[in-house]
Amino acid sequence: MANALIPDREVSFLLDEVLDVSALCTLPAFAEHSRETFELFLKSCRELAREVLLPSYRPMDELAPRFEGGRVKIHPAMREIWPRLVELGILSATRGPEVGGQRLPATVAILGNAYLMAANLSAVGYAGLTTGAAHLLETFGDGFLKRTFMERMYAGDWTGTMALTEPHAGSSLADVQTRAVPTAFGHYLLSGSKVFITGADQDLTENVVHLVLARIEGAPLGTKGVSLFCVPRLRPTADGPEEPASPATGGGRKAAALEEDNDVATAGVFHKLGWRGIPSCAINFGERGDCRGWLVGKAGRGLNHMFQMMNEARLGVAAHAAATASVAYQESLEYAKARPQGRKPLAKDATTPQVPIVEHADVRRMLLRQKAIVEGALSLIVTAARYHDLAESDENARLLLDLLTPVAKTFAADRGFESNVLSVQIHGGYGYTSEYRPEAWLRDQKLNSIHEGTSGIQSLDLLGRKVMMNGGAALLAFAQEVEGALSRAERAGVDESWRSALLSALQTLGDLTQHLGAVGLSGDVEAMLRHSADYLELFSIVAVGWQWMLHAAAAKEARGPASETFYAGKLAAAQYWFNTEIPRVAQLAALCRSGEDSYVRIPVEGF
Repeated sequence: MANALIPDREVSFLLDEVLDVSALCTLPAFAEHSRETFELFLKSCRELAREVLLPSYRPMDELAPRFEGGRVKIHPAMREIWPRLVELGILSATRGPEVGGQRLPATVAILGNAYLMAANLSAVGYAGLTTGAAHLLETFGDGFLKRTFMERMYAGDWTGTMALTEPHAGSSLADVQTRAVPTAFGHYLLSGSKVFITGADQDLTENVVHLVLARIEGAPLGTKGVSLFCVPRLRPTADGPEEPASPATGGGRKAAALEEDNDVATAGVFHKLGWRGIPSCAINFGERGDCRGWLVGKAGRGLNHMFQMMNEARLGVAAHAAATASVAYQESLEYAKARPQGRKPLAKDATTPQVPIVEHADVRRMLLRQKAIVEGALSLIVTAARYHDLAESDENARLLLDLLTPVAKTFAADRGFESNVLSVQIHGGYGYTSEYRPEAWLRDQKLNSIHEGTSGIQSLDLLGRKVMMNGGAALLAFAQEVEGALSRAERAGVDESWRSALLSALQTLGDLTQHLGAVGLSGDVEAMLRHSADYLELFSIVAVGWQWMLHAAAAKEARGPASETFYAGKLAAAQYWFNTEIPRVAQLAALCRSGEDSYVRIPVEGF
């Protein structure tokens, strides 16, 4: 049973040889950190992941949350795991000391989280949702919301959720119908239903705080009528004990005591394909007409506010996907090295000893494809996190973060699923049984292309918005980053044919984007977006090619006898990407330009 999850050598390579993470310590936000403090955090994450989370993965997958007596009961293993996650500081790792955080760079925090996700992503899901919801209150909430809810969430006393989806609307958030009626007491009375709300109920903490999209009575239809509300399962009161002042919320305060309930009812639990350790619930607000919620930020700006959490969650989902693909790759690699079966093609003598299946060409092909996908995806995600760290003072970094979020999320999810399929395939018949874990990771992986915006939604976001905004400024910044990687690779002596292939693919991407933009400006937006999924796939191939160019450059710069095999592996995976994936860019570009319309023209009855 593999426990590498994500190889430590891969993490140090990304941080030190590809990205030079220590340079972040020159920024004022991270001046109190050093490479040593980063390593201390990562060490704590990997130890918790390997020693506690990984052993709990299978039990939590096999014993899913149960809906009993109107409440959800989760696996008892979370009672040990949750305090350890809180103690690790994962809930506020990237936040400032004023809210109890360590102000770690996202570049480091996302890798620490990836270790934990690879071990048991359901367990870590409670923490990720709580962090995102608390950060929304930190950014947009008033003093009352911060004192009453945010502090308890960052402290791990309460968990949080994002409650967006409604049965009739799905991903169409403009059609939210949950209703909020203002009162004379500063709160609103909410009524409505939400579905697929992850972590919406549990018996782990005493309270769950929902960040809910709803429409204030009388608000206009569409996105401009949607507001954001803080709705706890248990209602706070002001008669708790005195507590000291907090620099984050000002003034002394009384701790919130809790009433019996806030008219938030769990209607049921969905039985899921994967992610079985954390419940997905249907919840009803205001069945008795007494569900109280507090406005977060400005009325009618709910979607704008929620996009902070959604974009953070999308990068988190990308990390989920890369981590799930990584642990399966490590498992299939170990299995392939240990499983004897068959002989080399020229070994005709039946008495010749069988060889491990890693010696067979097709198994090596599948392993190398997994490696190229997993390490390319992880690198792209960490690079996006680095832009997050730079975004406050660097406009190009902000543009690049926005541009790469849908790319990283979709590539890691879609290609990560392919990588997980290969892990099952390498295990053969055993991979198709529940006695081995690849089938469970395959089930887990499928959700990542669905939640926080499906792959189709991400493709529309990329082509319809991100690459066209501000006259294509983000795409120009991306091109400059790729050209910088090509210059580094040239100095390092990376194969010229690889560099030419990536440069040509980058030029194809730019030309295609201009062409599609012109189609859209002509008024035929449907034709522009018809092949948005193919455009996103093309963009992903180029973006991951950029990462493999950086890896190849770093391998050439540092290649030496002490770690020859590690760098040889990097160069082989880079060769694979440039020889097998980059050529697909031209084909995909031709498809996007062609206007091929078979799935538009076919009548519904024709299916």
